[in-house]
Amino acid sequence: MLKSQTPAPDAETRPPSHLFYLSSLRRPLVDRAEGIYIWTQDGRRFIDGSSGPMVANIGHSNRNVLDAMKRQMDRATFAYRLHFENEPAEELARELAGKLPEGMDRIFFVSGGSEATESCIKLARQWAVATGQPRRWKVITRFPSYHGGTLGSLSVTGDDALAETFAPMMQVMPTVPAPAAWRDRDNLSMEQRGIRYADMLEEKILAEGPESVLAFIMEPVGGAATAALVAPDSYYPRIREICDRYGILLIHDEVMSGAGRTGKFLGGDHWNCKPDIVALSKGLGSGYAPLGALAAPMRLVQPLLASGGFQHGHTYAGNPLACAAGLAVLGEMDRLGLIANAADMGDLLMAELKGLAKRFPFIADVRGKGLLTGAEMVADPDTLRPIAPAKKATQRLLDLAYERGLIIYGRKVKGGIDGDNFMVAPPMIVTKEQVGEIVAIIGDSLQVLAGELDLPVED
Repeated sequence: MLKSQTPAPDAETRPPSHLFYLSSLRRPLVDRAEGIYIWTQDGRRFIDGSSGPMVANIGHSNRNVLDAMKRQMDRATFAYRLHFENEPAEELARELAGKLPEGMDRIFFVSGGSEATESCIKLARQWAVATGQPRRWKVITRFPSYHGGTLGSLSVTGDDALAETFAPMMQVMPTVPAPAAWRDRDNLSMEQRGIRYADMLEEKILAEGPESVLAFIMEPVGGAATAALVAPDSYYPRIREICDRYGILLIHDEVMSGAGRTGKFLGGDHWNCKPDIVALSKGLGSGYAPLGALAAPMRLVQPLLASGGFQHGHTYAGNPLACAAGLAVLGEMDRLGLIANAADMGDLLMAELKGLAKRFPFIADVRGKGLLTGAEMVADPDTLRPIAPAKKATQRLLDLAYERGLIIYGRKVKGGIDGDNFMVAPPMIVTKEQVGEIVAIIGDSLQVLAGELDLPVED
């Protein structure tokens, strides 16, 4: 995420930080959070318009979740999975399996999104070896894309800014273009473009050698690397067809798009596109505890069990406190009807963002599903000429919104190096009035940005 350049008012009076992952610019100290709001110790209130990095799906400080965690804390906060089973993990796995596509009923818990996607890759590879296909090892991914920060998940991340430094340390995997069909200037329909982008996968499989390709990993609705990119509808069934044709596993990275954020439990559910393996995190724990999951059918898991088990694991896999939090999060989603609300408020948010695009024609595309939305900014909406990188348009917009009490998200969408966008993804509890407040602040910020960078504005 691009960090706000707005300094904290008390930065000069606070002791120096020993946290090396922070930049030299100090941030305000958080005091408390509730609902869609976060307050700092100096009394400022912020609307969490991005749910952090698209994490706080059910909002902050939900009392029922906190109470469930407290009950579990009073019983046990840790039980190592090789020594004990624990009830929260068993219940969460059962509840989660009931929300996933039929047959996707074997769950492996981890602590975050990078662990989840890496677990998917390892499961796929071990399945291939266990079923007599050891030559399959390549995982094709999209460029740009983001699948995590560990070396394994980074190897399937299409983002030069993040991966280039570590390329000598990992096996970089083959890529195909992400389906940014809205940018194409041709005579094809969107349906035809979707097929064309999907067929690029088949071309890559043939070029690499089908016997060497293990899996294809994709985000059904794009995350930060593509600002909520959605492919044409024709893309999804064609991808499934191609994977089946060559015996390749389809992995859906639902770390950001899953757990209800798009208005269905999984982003892929919008197209009835059933993957072979799913990665979940972020909204699954909703920020209350580090939690992620791999989900797969028994047909993939059984060969591993028969050959000695899943050669993979983490200390906190299936942690009872994290799983108690996740179970309570799913319960609150159901109790409050948050997936339906994400669909309804997402429609409203999308309409409002498209309204902003009419006012500010340098917004060339508005996209997403439910409460996972993004917009891309360009210097010339006719030619799609990008805004000069030196102008740091995304960073400036984030700062302007931050100064007005709104947090939104942004990252370069052309391999992490170029391309300006912003993402709006408030918690799934957001109301109509709050959507209006969010859009009003974005509109004010865009107005200032347009004046500073001499970008076009409609009267």
